[in-house]
Amino acid sequence: MKTLSITTERRNQLIDITDKISNLVRKEGWEKGVIVLFIPHTTAGVTINEGADPAVHHDIEQALSGLIPHHGPYSHAEGNSDAHIKTSLTGNSSMVILEDGRLKLGTWQAIFFCEYDGPRSRKIWVQYLKS
Repeated sequence: MKTLSITTERRNQLIDITDKISNLVRKEGWEKGVIVLFIPHTTAGVTINEGADPAVHHDIEQALSGLIPHHGPYSHAEGNSDAHIKTSLTGNSSMVILEDGRLKLGTWQAIFFCEYDGPRSRKIWVQYLKS
């Protein structure tokens, strides 16, 4: 398993990490199989969505913040209940197929780290499963 670090700048932020993951795959010489991306935090996640138009991930950030506001009638005392709920929706793991040493993503797809309780320093765990 490999660990990548990421620093976020805002409370809610989707960050395209596709190049970071591709560079790791290339550096490690991983050729064929699957990589598992796991976010070991309860207030951050990972998703795959359109990366060509930055308006898409901005829209996702805005929609989630509208549906699940920072301040609401929450019981959790730490003030970040919205972040826990958003993480439950996007999830904290994703799998990507590797073929010929490259991520097998659709034409418009990118991998996004989802920050919901930033700014923070975060980790991404990446496990290679060789086929």
